[in-house]
Amino acid sequence: MKTLIVEDDFSSRLLLQGILQPYGECHIAVNGREAVSAFELALGGESPYDLVCLDIMMPEMDGQETLRRIRKLEEDKGILMTDGVRVIMTTALDDKKNIMTAFRDQCDAYLVKPIDTRKLIEHLKSMQLID
Repeated sequence: MKTLIVEDDFSSRLLLQGILQPYGECHIAVNGREAVSAFELALGGESPYDLVCLDIMMPEMDGQETLRRIRKLEEDKGILMTDGVRVIMTTALDDKKNIMTAFRDQCDAYLVKPIDTRKLIEHLKSMQLID
């Protein structure tokens, strides 16, 4: 599993990296602009991301806009949502508006911080990213 962790908070990045690294390669982006660039590069290469863990509150470009751009890049390449990258929003925001916006823009799961490792692993299993 190849993962892109998009998180501006150092502690949150370390936590997610610690959880996900045993399952494969982890790359880091500290804001949405960096994430879109990394995603586009991987999508155009031979090894696209399987998973993106995406914070919402970030400088330069928030996670909601980042999600829209990731899905647009996939759409432009003819990748259907069912075949696209799995996106888990990992955020402190638990209000209905942000949750509904994320799912409308095709996130696959939504986890509120502090991240519950068990729930994250359950999502990865249900998405068939890990056994």
